[in-house]
Amino acid sequence: MNRTVKKNALWVAISMLILPCCGVASAQTTAPEPANEADQASEDTKTLTEVVVTAERRSEPLQTTPISATVLSGEELAKMGVNVIDQLQFATPSATVNNFGQGIDFNIRGIGKAEHNTQTTTGVITYRDGIASFPGYFTAEPYYDLSTVEILRGPQGTFVGQNATGGAVFVNSNNPIIGGGHTGYVSGQIGNYNDLGVQGAINLPISDTLAARVALNAENRDSFWDIDGPYTGSDARLRSRSARLGLLWQPSSALSVLWKTDYSHLDMGAYPADPVNSPNDPFDVTANADLKALDRFVRSGLTVDYRFDNGVSFRSISGYQDGNTAYRGDLDGTSIGNTTFRDSVDETIYSQEFNLISPDEGKLSWIVGAYWQKDTYHFLPGEFVIGAPPGNPATEYVLDGTNPKKTSALFGQLGYQFTDRLQVQLGGRYSRSSTSNDVSVRQYGVPLESVQTARFSNFSGKLALNYELSESQFLYAFAATGHRPGGLNVPVGFGQPEPFDEEEVTSYELGWKSVWLDGSVRTQLTAFHNDYDNFQVIIGYPDFPVFGIEVNVPDTTKISGIEAQVQASLGEWTLTGGLGWLKSELGEFYATDPRAIAVVPCTPESGPESASCHALEGRDQTYAPDLTFNVGVEREFTFGNDTLTPRINYGYVSEQWATLFQNEARGDRIESRRMINAQVAWKHGQYVVTLYGTNLNDQHYVAAINSGLRFAGAPRQYGLRIVRWF
Repeated sequence: MNRTVKKNALWVAISMLILPCCGVASAQTTAPEPANEADQASEDTKTLTEVVVTAERRSEPLQTTPISATVLSGEELAKMGVNVIDQLQFATPSATVNNFGQGIDFNIRGIGKAEHNTQTTTGVITYRDGIASFPGYFTAEPYYDLSTVEILRGPQGTFVGQNATGGAVFVNSNNPIIGGGHTGYVSGQIGNYNDLGVQGAINLPISDTLAARVALNAENRDSFWDIDGPYTGSDARLRSRSARLGLLWQPSSALSVLWKTDYSHLDMGAYPADPVNSPNDPFDVTANADLKALDRFVRSGLTVDYRFDNGVSFRSISGYQDGNTAYRGDLDGTSIGNTTFRDSVDETIYSQEFNLISPDEGKLSWIVGAYWQKDTYHFLPGEFVIGAPPGNPATEYVLDGTNPKKTSALFGQLGYQFTDRLQVQLGGRYSRSSTSNDVSVRQYGVPLESVQTARFSNFSGKLALNYELSESQFLYAFAATGHRPGGLNVPVGFGQPEPFDEEEVTSYELGWKSVWLDGSVRTQLTAFHNDYDNFQVIIGYPDFPVFGIEVNVPDTTKISGIEAQVQASLGEWTLTGGLGWLKSELGEFYATDPRAIAVVPCTPESGPESASCHALEGRDQTYAPDLTFNVGVEREFTFGNDTLTPRINYGYVSEQWATLFQNEARGDRIESRRMINAQVAWKHGQYVVTLYGTNLNDQHYVAAINSGLRFAGAPRQYGLRIVRWF
């Protein structure tokens, strides 16, 4: 995308977000309360439902919470065409999701995850019903029967769960409702690629103190790809099956116990890919290897809440997750080469969190807590194999063993209300983590062993000032830090490389949140700057760069940006929008591209610069696009008791770099993405019939680059969905 086009796109995006704010500032009149639902539809303005954020273990209005966040209800997600994590990047500013099938690079404000291995933890934590979920695998888990998704931007280092450098995503499913009757829904859809899907949920009242909720989701779909060549296995057709069971027990007003279990069997068939610079359409590929892509996992969580007589609440969140991910692919991406990859990895996570939460009343509010997690990868014997060609021990790289990681933390946050309008918040977290390798490697005939442990510790903090200028105007400013632990490098032919160190982000943020037109328009405006230290990246081994090694960028990376969001409900019209502008700059750093053959030493701190030792200072951060933008518009038409609601959504993510080396010849540039989704929904009584379409412009875009291969995002899909509520 050239500079002129990018500049025009930025000004158009800014105009669409700012005009609603400026246009309503002088029109704050109070409309009379409508007598009924039909009258309300005819009013010039409609009050938006208050958006609540629960990420800080309290239910707080988003408009007076000092964080930059997007909160989407399950209904809003469906309207935007968001049913998997990939599509969040088209619904919130400053987020990118690069999905290469078995894993993702999820980044917020250019910070998250940039390297594809189990040792590199993620800086964007995804929580499912309060439990920090699998950090890299099992990324195709569908969104169904959801209450909300909360996307928090910036370091989350002083409260709840794990420490995070980039942000956090809280995915909350619908809970059982005691006394809620036998309510729920059933949904069916049919679409192109022979897509057939069913979904449903039902609330089951068992007694005056006990209720259950059962939710199911299933989908079959033909492959997007045409694969030529003597490959075996699946052609990437989808067979997805998921179920969730929830039980809520409330024996008194002080105690509630919520248990949820999810199970998913996600057979994607394959993750087809071809070389990054292939001239053909990315959905026309060749292969001559066995193809497979299967994820199976279970997650159980137990949340116990108890409120003492003095108003203090105790919360316990216990989690257990266990899954297996199996992948087989053509590593050269063609039917000409003979390089293959396969793995089968078990992952098991145990976690426990305790919180004590003060009452909401009074000048002083606080939360203290503790967190513990153990995450173990088990590489099954003979299943993690890179063959070049396969079948010969001298030409295969084989790994098996375990990689257990542990983390524990104590954290707390205080808030003091100096006046009715001014509050000060102070938070801190002390965390410790460890990672171990107990693995055996056969590196092209050479046996290697690795029994190694690394430990890391960190204190993160946050200081915030929050000021209510008026009931509808909220200002905040804070300085905060976030932490991501380091890890271990696998052994190479001449010895055991040193561990790579932890990362730390120091973030400064200013925010302004406003409510206009008596609650009909809400806006957020945020400016931020991040000092990003010890960014973890894979480069050529400094002394002998024929091998790759993960190291830390020795100098500070600077990342700054602006974000804006708007949500408006004006009569029959509804508007949502988000804008993120980002500027990143790498600190002083010298490195050898591990994809190039080189033997000249290259020290990260000082080089020296040469044909193979690149000076990378000033380059863009990976997965940090300059511009992200999304807007959605819908209009409700009323016909008697029926409504017809057309909606269109547009999402844009500008080009980004997949590596710091920014080598276009090697396919490092990921081009911009433009997503148009639309639907027309007809509501008649308890039925909703929706004609939907996603990626209507049918952009064939690269969704991720990994191991020299490009992975395509989903093409245009359309169909019909019928929902029956009861």
